[in-house]
Amino acid sequence: MPAPAPAEEARPAPTRKRRRGGARFAGVEDGGAAPLVAPAAAVPELPVAATAARGARFAGAAAETETEERPQEGQAGAEDLREVAHLVRALTRLRREGRSGDAHVLLNEAAYWPAVRFPLLAGEMERAGLAADWATLLWEAAATLPAERLVAAADALGAGGRAEDGEQILRQGVVRPAAEIGHAALALADGTRHRELRALLDACVRMRTPQDAARTAVPDPGRLVPLLLTAARGVSEERHWDVLHALRVAGLAA
Repeated sequence: MPAPAPAEEARPAPTRKRRRGGARFAGVEDGGAAPLVAPAAAVPELPVAATAARGARFAGAAAETETEERPQEGQAGAEDLREVAHLVRALTRLRREGRSGDAHVLLNEAAYWPAVRFPLLAGEMERAGLAADWATLLWEAAATLPAERLVAAADALGAGGRAEDGEQILRQGVVRPAAEIGHAALALADGTRHRELRALLDACVRMRTPQDAARTAVPDPGRLVPLLLTAARGVSEERHWDVLHALRVAGLAA
């Protein structure tokens, strides 16, 4: 009896490209959403330096971007628009269904998104009637983002026409350990990110007591004392002398 013809080798089904955010927004219909429009103001380039110490804490906060869709740094691209649209639709559905816990999880994740998305989120969430969720997202960002990333988000909001929101998260965000602010200032200085550095120290000397602001210089007094004094002088001559006196009492300045 002739041997049966070998069965045609099964060809594996083509692998579907996984789109970012798919699992988070499972069950949310995509149809019927109006296209997003990026803010008119260009968002400046805001590179973020990752550190090993923070890697585990912020794992998953930044995902890979497809090469063909990767925009120039600091500019919103097609993927940013899609992710914002998915989030807004998901939040709308979760709020309609009374699933507040799930909504809060999404807001917490969005707080770690790239800074360029914050102006997009602000506009789309408010247009969808999610102003309270936008306020919650800002609070999450202010409370949990590393200081340098918080400054990047505030800068992006300002460039996107949301200066008040940017100032708000800076004011809330500098109420954290003084040493953390100091280390963040050093990282920004090392990266020659002078605008963000000025914004961080300006918020610090405005919102903290002179004594607390002085403690910001502890990580490296030689570099941070002049920067703090420059920021304080930019607020007022009185604040400059108050911070200088606090630095002297703390033994950080002559």
